[in-house]
Amino acid sequence: MSKPSIHTLGELKASGWVSCSVKDEMRRNVMNSLSSGEPLFPGIYGYEKSVLPQLVNAILARHDLILLGLRGQAKTRILRSLSRFLDEYIPVVEGSEIQDDPLSPISHYAKVRIAEMGDETPINWLHRSHRYGEKLATPDTTVSDLIGDIDPIKAAAQKLSLNDEQVIHYGLLPRSNRGLFVINELPDLQPRIQVALLNIMQERDIQIRGFTLRLPLDIVIAFSANPEDYTNRGNIITPLKDRIDAQIITHYPKELQIAKQITTQEAWIDRSDETSIYVPNFYRDLVEWVAFEARESEYIDQKSGVSARMTITAMEQLISSAEQRAYRNKESHVTLRISDLYHMVPALTGKLELVYEGEQEGAIQVAKHLIGKAVLRVFTEHFPAPNAKKARTKEGSPSRSKDPYEGIRNWFAKGGMVEFSDEMTEQQYRTSLEKVEGLSELLDPLLQEFRPALTKSEFEAEQVAWKGLVLEALHQYSILGKEDLDDVVSYSDMVGSVLGRLGSLDDEEEEID
Repeated sequence: MSKPSIHTLGELKASGWVSCSVKDEMRRNVMNSLSSGEPLFPGIYGYEKSVLPQLVNAILARHDLILLGLRGQAKTRILRSLSRFLDEYIPVVEGSEIQDDPLSPISHYAKVRIAEMGDETPINWLHRSHRYGEKLATPDTTVSDLIGDIDPIKAAAQKLSLNDEQVIHYGLLPRSNRGLFVINELPDLQPRIQVALLNIMQERDIQIRGFTLRLPLDIVIAFSANPEDYTNRGNIITPLKDRIDAQIITHYPKELQIAKQITTQEAWIDRSDETSIYVPNFYRDLVEWVAFEARESEYIDQKSGVSARMTITAMEQLISSAEQRAYRNKESHVTLRISDLYHMVPALTGKLELVYEGEQEGAIQVAKHLIGKAVLRVFTEHFPAPNAKKARTKEGSPSRSKDPYEGIRNWFAKGGMVEFSDEMTEQQYRTSLEKVEGLSELLDPLLQEFRPALTKSEFEAEQVAWKGLVLEALHQYSILGKEDLDDVVSYSDMVGSVLGRLGSLDDEEEEID
């Protein structure tokens, strides 16, 4: 819809335009979207059967609302998307600070101007993008910021008495009249400031100092809050909580596919045309499983939550690791490696709130522990656990099925070892993996399922990526030893690795003696 070509109050009246409250306006537009089958909240995933239906009910009921949930649950994004249910344009009295309705003015300025100019009063058309206001609640927020105050400079400049309504400087809420106003992290707002919101929430008017001012504001107010903040930084006072009509609880993605969809949408994956980075699908699973494991870990403070932003930044760190390797080796096509997983540790440590046990382990070790558990999650979805009991026949006797990892075990038991570094080219990395006997035979049945949907280069990249995963998983099962020194990672037989370390200790003792 283009901006209407109506410029005066008289033209507006002649057009038949009818005033409508913001809540009725949003209600009407939501109903129209429901009738047409239009997506109500594009880009918001995982809430289709929980949060979003409750949110729609609140709008239809003309309620003010609060989204209550842990960090990284898209609360602010959802609240910002509510502005799409406002009309695209509305008329306002030209020059009005509080976006006065030309047919129903409430400010002294608009009333005087309409009284003086009548139908010739000029009007502007305000786009819905300018009808959304937002404030992050901070301890230094004042009543003047939100509601308003007397402006002595304005009084002096215009030679007005301090008792004159015209000397009032309006705060954020009055300036959001006929729109939507959001306060994020409500518990951070001091109780005495929350008290100032009570009149607006109930009577829809404001009180400024000693003025007997009645401004019937037309506004939708929404809040966000983290339950943990109630004890850490503050609380929502009971009278204000009572005036918030709907409290909607948000949550983290409950399904892996939903979590992947969110990360794929938000993460910066496609970097440049110069370098092509192939991301096997199971790497996307790995990143999400790290978050799922963290949300169940005894090392993590579950009351603080594990933000969805963690998986987004972790994926971006993965891509950056491969991108850096591509530029160093002057390669145009690279594939994610298992060693890249551990380059996303910095993206994890800053977003995990540890309990005492986690602090004892250390943030880096906890992050690596979560990555290891994620590796096992993905591995066991496709392969039997190496330490599982042998399957039995119908008669109950042990089956004679061959250990699928026997070839790999034997190769390492004979002294086989592989080393990887970030400096290795794609070809060097593949050549090192091809030395490990038994890997290709283990992976052939799985990879044949993927082959029809992949190009030749993608199939080869999948082979290499899965080989790296198998080695790391066997290390997590304590079948293979792993040495991580500077930028070189090596896998070897677990027993030989332990004996080798013991031998080196003996040598050191002999040197000391």
